[in-house]
Amino acid sequence: MNNNPYIGSSLDELLEEDNILAEVEAVALKRVLAWQIEQAMLEKGLTKTEMTKVMKTTPAALDRLLKGNREQGTGNRE
Repeated sequence: MNNNPYIGSSLDELLEEDNILAEVEAVALKRVLAWQIEQAMLEKGLTKTEMTKVMKTTPAALDRLLKGNREQGTGNRE
């Protein structure tokens, strides 16, 4: 039997109650994707220009992906 007085709802339940679970999960996914791209660039020694060629995308699109790791959570909601 668990007698821990600090057991309550899970974080997912709390976020769901506040109707922000989907938003928080989306931010987390963007940050993971940005981190993975940055790691791939570091491991392969690629510049942003070279990475855009590998990914077959534009520099602006790559910048948007990489910003997913930095611009979330600033409190500036529009």
